[in-house]
Amino acid sequence: MHQFLERDLTYVIRLDEVLWGSLLLALTLVIHGTALVRTLGASTVLMERTKQDRPGYMSMGILVFTALMIVLANLFEVIVWATFFVWKEAQPNIFSAFYNSLLNFTTLQAGYLPPRWRLLEGMLGICGLLTFAWSTSILSSLAHGFMEEAIAQEKEKRGSKLAITK
Repeated sequence: MHQFLERDLTYVIRLDEVLWGSLLLALTLVIHGTALVRTLGASTVLMERTKQDRPGYMSMGILVFTALMIVLANLFEVIVWATFFVWKEAQPNIFSAFYNSLLNFTTLQAGYLPPRWRLLEGMLGICGLLTFAWSTSILSSLAHGFMEEAIAQEKEKRGSKLAITK
């Protein structure tokens, strides 16, 4: 225990660690933004092509498609971080690096990098939180649109039924 405390006292955040972390964070956000724009484009095309008579299950399918595309973007972003960790010999191989980075991206794990790169664990967690929040806002917006559409369709059905019975 004493050795651990002594090691913590000698840890100093270095400028290169901050710069690498900032670069990786910026790169991740660029990748994420690009992926979201393309995903929304594909979702919009699907919504427009099926707008006239889209049943509820198809709306849900578009929402699931969008979520899966976002998950793939997140996995690619984790690969970028994992590759960096292997390149800088902070992880033994790409598989361990990917697993640990994925857990840290979701803020479930920390403490796997050597002290030289310790700050990047926190920055990776921040990156995951930012991209998840961004993705959640996109999915929430899509789901809200689908719900409004379903409500309007239901009102239209009820209105036409009322007109027929009168």
